[in-house]
Amino acid sequence: MGSGDQDKRVGETTNIHVTALDGLVSVNSLFTIAVFLGLSLANPGQKSLNRRAGCDASAEAARQLVLWEVLSFSAFLFSSLIAQGLKLSLVIINSDDRDEPRHAAIGYRLLRAGLVLSAAGSFLGCATLTISMVLLVEIKLGVLSCRGWHSLVAIAALVTLVPIGALAYISTFWHAFFGSKQGDAKSANPLSNS
Repeated sequence: MGSGDQDKRVGETTNIHVTALDGLVSVNSLFTIAVFLGLSLANPGQKSLNRRAGCDASAEAARQLVLWEVLSFSAFLFSSLIAQGLKLSLVIINSDDRDEPRHAAIGYRLLRAGLVLSAAGSFLGCATLTISMVLLVEIKLGVLSCRGWHSLVAIAALVTLVPIGALAYISTFWHAFFGSKQGDAKSANPLSNS
């Protein structure tokens, strides 16, 4: 493989990683909006929309909601900051060619570790956001012990669809980094020995 082909492959690989990091930060931003929406909708002592006696969530549920929302925000912020740091390394700091800042030389192990940490932060953020959304549903629609069908449907959707999406996320991420073709990708990637 000639030097020009090798430079082109490094540039394409870097471009793909920058695009992936941009996507991760964008998704984290959307989830962060959901966190603030949940915080703005929770009022301690708020009456639920279920009018039956004993269906209102306790003030403890509102406190737990705030706790899980803050944990979720922290995880998404952690993930986004790592992704932005990697992106800065790829685009600006490690750039050899100032005319083409997306062609950066960064250690493959550093890039891989950063992507794993960033993905783990996003996954943790999704898990804690799901818990906080369950609490928000109980505060707004009534606790599950009331057997209100609105609460049951909303929570069933959360605890079914979110884990399925998270499982798909983890498996595609795992396959991308540890799949059978990884050895071929490392041999084709000149950054793999860094």
